[in-house]
Amino acid sequence: MDMTEEKTNKAVDIYRDTWVRFLGYANEVGEAFRPLVPVSLVWGSYAVATAYVTADAVDKGKKAALAHGDEPGQTTRVAAAVADTFVWQALASIVIPGFTINRVCAATLYLLGRTTKLPLPVRKWTTTAVGLSTIPFIISPIDRSVDYLLDSSLRKVYGHSEKQE
Repeated sequence: MDMTEEKTNKAVDIYRDTWVRFLGYANEVGEAFRPLVPVSLVWGSYAVATAYVTADAVDKGKKAALAHGDEPGQTTRVAAAVADTFVWQALASIVIPGFTINRVCAATLYLLGRTTKLPLPVRKWTTTAVGLSTIPFIISPIDRSVDYLLDSSLRKVYGHSEKQE
């Protein structure tokens, strides 16, 4: 079987393999734009990311329920799948990256204000550009760190061995 056939046979996970995945990054984009937009829009970006995380957790719970049918311990496996996905996604898609981008942008705006004579609108747009450009660099380290954190804690409790992507 060649790689093309292998990819065709693999089921597509809309939360991991399609554009829907980018909804999980909504809050990072919201944090990057915080200097330029009303705070209600930033909170709205968190609502979008939270809806994505919740939908992914529910989806993984449904898939676990189908995979385990009427086996003994099915409820526990489904609960573990939902909890693992929700906690992993909440940390890796919302909490840690949102905090990181918020602090990067706050530091950028502060430093630009202290070290340059740029007008405030230019400082705000520069801060947003720095925040947006930071996003691709933080994704992989955060994902790996959250995997390590969960492998070292919660996953030991419920015996979950499959890591998130």
